[in-house]
Amino acid sequence: MKHVSILVPKSNTILSSVVGPYKIFKSVNDFVIQTGKSQQPFFDINLVGIDKDTVLYDGAFSIHCDATIHDIPKTDLIIIAAVKPEWIAEGITANNAFIPWIKQQHTQHNAEVASLCLGAFLLAETGLLDHKQCTTHWAGIDLFRQMYPQIHVLPEKIVTDQEGIYSSGGAYSFLNLILHLVYKYCGQEAAVYVSKLFEIDISRDNQNQFAIFKGQKEHSDTLIQRAQLFIENNVSEKVSVEQLSGMLAVSQRNFIRRFKKATANTPLEYIQRVKVEAAKNALESTQNTVNEVMFSVGYSDTKAFRSLFKRFTGLTPVAYKNKYNRELVSF
Repeated sequence: MKHVSILVPKSNTILSSVVGPYKIFKSVNDFVIQTGKSQQPFFDINLVGIDKDTVLYDGAFSIHCDATIHDIPKTDLIIIAAVKPEWIAEGITANNAFIPWIKQQHTQHNAEVASLCLGAFLLAETGLLDHKQCTTHWAGIDLFRQMYPQIHVLPEKIVTDQEGIYSSGGAYSFLNLILHLVYKYCGQEAAVYVSKLFEIDISRDNQNQFAIFKGQKEHSDTLIQRAQLFIENNVSEKVSVEQLSGMLAVSQRNFIRRFKKATANTPLEYIQRVKVEAAKNALESTQNTVNEVMFSVGYSDTKAFRSLFKRFTGLTPVAYKNKYNRELVSF
């Protein structure tokens, strides 16, 4: 029997990321007993908090934990539930007591640790992610990279798995991580059963199609902000690094260095991301052909545009339009 500790961060937990794993692990227990694979449940599940009770969403919901971290001397698998994006810094401080407990369980008892969505910030604080791969919600990627430059972030991934440390992409992507853990611990038959019962797309492995690029402007370099504004206001034009550095009267080398420091992107990457985001919006909201959209964002090479678009979204322009165009999608 595997002991699972689903951690419930104080005050800012995303309720579904507690209930979802709990229900899936419970359903696996039912499956192994009903199919005769075991006479005992496979997972022994506890909701674990710093305190026994946590109130969420301004009192609309509350979670009563089975145990606190002081009640669990040893566990096999730790699930760090997702936290609200607007309360990351405060949430880390409020839940600081989890950090030494997680580290102790992993280093002394070989417990595996999985973060769901923005729970990756709490996992990162333990140091267990240092120099390892990680993913999180696309909306938190830039902040995560700023806070933890020693971690190898894979923003497109739904699931990462390295040396007993796991992470999931944004929002309900955590379902795919839990499914991954079911497959690892209980095998393909149980994982397929769970994917059908909860209607989880078992083959999904990329979250880029859901990302919205808003530009990284939370910095104080006004010269780079001017460059960003120029790029965004001239999305249909071919903009070069040489043109930008000349316009701002700085050397190319200095401009590239400052741009990367301020935005975490090179100027070329930023130009590409702005153009792809404009193309996505056009494919979602207009009846323009892919070629018309391509020309409207300053590209003329179909193959190059298709390759670039797929690199940032995980889908070809045609596939993206078929999936998200308002006239083509019926709700």
